[in-house]
Amino acid sequence: MIISSLNNDHIKEINKLKEKKYRDLTGTFLIEGEHLVSEAIKENLIKELFVLVGKKIYYDSVPITFVSIEVMKKLSNMESVPDIIGVCYKKKEKEIKGNVLILDDIQDPGNLGTIIRSALAFSVDTIVLSPKTVDLYNSKVIRSTQGMLFHINIIVMDLKKVISELKEKDYMIYGTKVDGGRCAREINNVSKYALVIGNEGNGMSDDVSKLCDDYLYIEMNDKVESLNAAVAASILLYELGGKNGIN
Repeated sequence: MIISSLNNDHIKEINKLKEKKYRDLTGTFLIEGEHLVSEAIKENLIKELFVLVGKKIYYDSVPITFVSIEVMKKLSNMESVPDIIGVCYKKKEKEIKGNVLILDDIQDPGNLGTIIRSALAFSVDTIVLSPKTVDLYNSKVIRSTQGMLFHINIIVMDLKKVISELKEKDYMIYGTKVDGGRCAREINNVSKYALVIGNEGNGMSDDVSKLCDDYLYIEMNDKVESLNAAVAASILLYELGGKNGIN
């Protein structure tokens, strides 16, 4: 089947997935490009594929519709039109386990995507997003993850509730502070931890900060006052993950 009309009803419905309310309503979202599609297929999350006419395709386990370049442009959020776009099912949230990363109202899509990649690299098992964190299925977030969002448990939950539950399970809750914290390099042999990364501009909210057991900072020279949230998260996860064995 080939679709070339921009007024095709199915294309109109798929195009609505650019909006969060339709992603939430349908439980699906769009991904663009062969790399993201291949990562999603590994987790059996592809619902259907739209492929540019003339493109050779090697996926035979999901429905495929060929489309014109005009239709592909309509569906795409990218400046350069991709050869393939996938409709994905959202991943089911699983039980919190292992090392945990908690994100307190992160707003920049690029930051969230980078943090997800670092979390997977440094042995985090679960990421908890506050309800006000940027949408996980925002197109810029998805591209920034390079497909790694498909391979880690990510849930959205009230942070005060999740921290209380983690404390009952003997987790060590680390917050972040530029002043008054412990140098991250001093942390050794933590069996179960949860690291909280705060909002880019305001840091951790007061309610969340009060629940932390300890606070970490990154040692650096005095020429720089603070680091980007994604950079800081990556360094801290390396220190915590590295000390406890990256696997």
